[in-house]
Amino acid sequence: MTKTIPAYQRIKNAILDNIHSGKWQAGNAISTEMALATEFGVSRMTVNRALKELSEERVLERRQGSGTFVAQQQFNHTFVEVRNIAEDLKSANRDYEAKVVSKRAVTAAMLDDELRRKFGIDERATVAHTDASDAPILYEVKIIHVADGQPIQFEERWVDAKKVPHFIDQDFTVVNTSDYLVAKIPLESGSYTIRALAAPIEVADALQIAPQSPTLVLRRQTYSAGQVVTFVKMWHAGDRYQFSGEL
Repeated sequence: MTKTIPAYQRIKNAILDNIHSGKWQAGNAISTEMALATEFGVSRMTVNRALKELSEERVLERRQGSGTFVAQQQFNHTFVEVRNIAEDLKSANRDYEAKVVSKRAVTAAMLDDELRRKFGIDERATVAHTDASDAPILYEVKIIHVADGQPIQFEERWVDAKKVPHFIDQDFTVVNTSDYLVAKIPLESGSYTIRALAAPIEVADALQIAPQSPTLVLRRQTYSAGQVVTFVKMWHAGDRYQFSGEL
């Protein structure tokens, strides 16, 4: 049996869809409580719960006497800091260049177990929708980040195609992937791991190192409304890069 989605959650999902699609952008007023109650056929109390939760999650901002507004930009920059390798290298006075290796739409049939698990995609649900078998589930990009003519990072990124529908259309030699995502979606939280791994052939070729050479791999997933929006693997040649910070 299909689990029924509570009315307040359906309202939250619809509001987030409008934000993700660009219909409502940072600073825009959203529909009134009365309009949302009429649209979804629910009480204003139900609408109020949805708006209250999104406000607590810093997606919306409620202003007394004025209405409810999208607080996306403040939310992103205040609560989630996403490092941008392009800016890091430029600030170190190094010449930076991005080379796009590939970008493509990933359909249900193309998903592997890792991507299903990361994005919480039910295999039975995607197989059942055979009429939508060609519809993109995720977008995938692979990019080499170069400093002073030397490959520094190989980025493999997957993005929820529904939440960020125009991601695949961007020129990532000009637009940084992280910057674009931070600008377009309300980022709630994130988690990451850093591991030392031997470079597989594709990564070794991208970084111009020998296969099985040591690399540092940062794997990060970023969330909006409790769901993964993007998952990325950032491979670094072990002798060219280090992670540092302050305690």
